[in-house]
Amino acid sequence: MHLLFAFLVLLAQAPTAIPAQVAPPQKTTPPKPVVQPSPDPASTHFLTEAGIVLVTIKPTALADYELAIRTLQEAMATSDDPVKSVAARGWRVFKSTENDSKGNHLYVHVMLPAVVGFDYRPSLLLDELVKELAPELLSKYQDAFAVPPTRLNLTELANMSVVPAPLPPPDPKKPGGR
Repeated sequence: MHLLFAFLVLLAQAPTAIPAQVAPPQKTTPPKPVVQPSPDPASTHFLTEAGIVLVTIKPTALADYELAIRTLQEAMATSDDPVKSVAARGWRVFKSTENDSKGNHLYVHVMLPAVVGFDYRPSLLLDELVKELAPELLSKYQDAFAVPPTRLNLTELANMSVVPAPLPPPDPKKPGGR
């Protein structure tokens, strides 16, 4: 719960591109996803405008995980692939100052905006982008996880800096009236 709260605080502090004088967007039906969910349970595709990945790393493997992420950061920042460049611009990795109850270190990968359908899996991207990858880097990266990462697709419910649009009148035919 603390990690989710920390993410929400970070999301609220993210700069917004909406000028103060612009009217709030009206509620519309969201567009259908461009891609279907991947059958690969390890994939890190997002089907929404924002996503996060919660990562729990063993205390003994901090250096290995952080080296892999920094290596990926360098590769993504210098990639000339336009899709990877767009994905890199919206991808930030945060390290929690608190550990979980078992002493594991917590990292939050924030994709805002997320590139719909792009696989953000660091191991695949490292393998693809880094031509002279140290042979043990990927295996140490994969062994660093205390538990499998958790991927969350997010849709914005409210932007607290914008006045909300009026709610439609209650629908007596629907449970809850909406």
